[in-house]
Amino acid sequence: MASGLDTAPANPTEPPQEGSPRSSARRSITLVVLAAILAIIGTLAAGYYFAVRPVTLRIAVGPANSDDLKVVQALSQAFVTSHSQIRLRPIQTDGATTSAQMIADGKADLAIVRGDLSVPKNAQAVATLRKNVAVLWVPATAKGKNKKGAAKITKISQLAGRRIGVVGRTPANVDLLKVILQQYGVDPSKVEVVQFPTSDSVDAIRSQKADAYLAAGPVNSKITSEAIAASTRDGNAPTFLAIDSAEAIAQNHPMYEASEIPAGAFGGSPDRPEEEVKTISFSHHIVARKDLSETTVAAFTRQLFAIRQTVMSEFPLAAKIETPDTDKDAFVPVHPGAAAFVDGEEKTFLDRYSDIIWWSLMGLSAMGSIGAWFAGYLKKDERSNNSGLRERLLDMIATARRSDSLEELDLMQTEADDIFRDTLHRFEHGAIADGALTSFNIALGQFHHAVADRKAILMNAAQNLQRAGAALRVTGT
Repeated sequence: MASGLDTAPANPTEPPQEGSPRSSARRSITLVVLAAILAIIGTLAAGYYFAVRPVTLRIAVGPANSDDLKVVQALSQAFVTSHSQIRLRPIQTDGATTSAQMIADGKADLAIVRGDLSVPKNAQAVATLRKNVAVLWVPATAKGKNKKGAAKITKISQLAGRRIGVVGRTPANVDLLKVILQQYGVDPSKVEVVQFPTSDSVDAIRSQKADAYLAAGPVNSKITSEAIAASTRDGNAPTFLAIDSAEAIAQNHPMYEASEIPAGAFGGSPDRPEEEVKTISFSHHIVARKDLSETTVAAFTRQLFAIRQTVMSEFPLAAKIETPDTDKDAFVPVHPGAAAFVDGEEKTFLDRYSDIIWWSLMGLSAMGSIGAWFAGYLKKDERSNNSGLRERLLDMIATARRSDSLEELDLMQTEADDIFRDTLHRFEHGAIADGALTSFNIALGQFHHAVADRKAILMNAAQNLQRAGAALRVTGT
């Protein structure tokens, strides 16, 4: 008699139990995919945080108590008050030359530099802080004090052999005077130059310590206005020396521009000057290191011009802040970040990081697909094993219908219970779909019917044999 157990596989495949190699591999792959997804999300979050977090820029400016320093300090406070993305940390220096050197040495991110000085090669313009004009004048002479035989100075060419006072201690103003003198054929070595601190200029002029004076600063500079006012004698206004060759100077020295001093720019009665005076001008620039992020510089430039109106109420000089020259042949090249703001091409967060975000999303999608593929690959064997168990169950149905042993039927029933338990376990782990479970339930139901029917037949046959045996025993007696 063929036994149902003889047709069973010698070692039916066991489902992945907790701690089994296949189960551990599935967990490992799941953890790796989850870790990759979390890493991408974390990278995006970190990128967004670093993109919008406040950035502190070091700005070199000086000297102490100068208008430049006061304006920068006011801007720094305004940036904090408005919770701006960019913050400023002023670094006080002893002048524009030192500030420029700090940019060159990488010790500052921004600096206020003077355009007619040597601008570091690694510095690019962000904004024009202010424009300065050169003012040359001869103080008025008090009545009765004219020097006999002394010719009145009305032209720059007449300054040879004279003493010229320069307002301010910076050597840059002396260099500016030399440029002007050389343009008019005056040998600078034939001129005696005396420099006065800005704080002492008024007293020096009143004491008539020089024949003519030079000052450089904004048209509305308080220092220049006070110095010119001190040059007035008995109601007589000083004589302003026009730089008629301003265009030629600008042509030979690109850091300068031809400009004019408007009539009455320095106040007084009569007006000082009484009519427009030709001169040359140069700018003080806010420059940034060339390697400073374009995004950071664009944000700083945007904030600078947004907050300018607020600072103007405290420091009117802030009204002189202008956008930089974006021409390719500009003497101080513009920083790409500042140019993007001026030209309206500043990139938004999405513009700057859209590619990264897109590729990250693609990475997440790819990770999900890879994870699904690995999960499907790991479950392939389980699905194959489930099909084998279902086929085994179908074979057991045929075997049960032919079986002549109740003991064999009980053993098959026990095996079917094990298969049922394993199938439910696989279903819970996603290795079996709903449709496959339905077909399995149908096969299991058929098996139970086959076993029940066969047991009923065998039990009836056994009872019939017992009754027949009992009848024979009665007949024999």
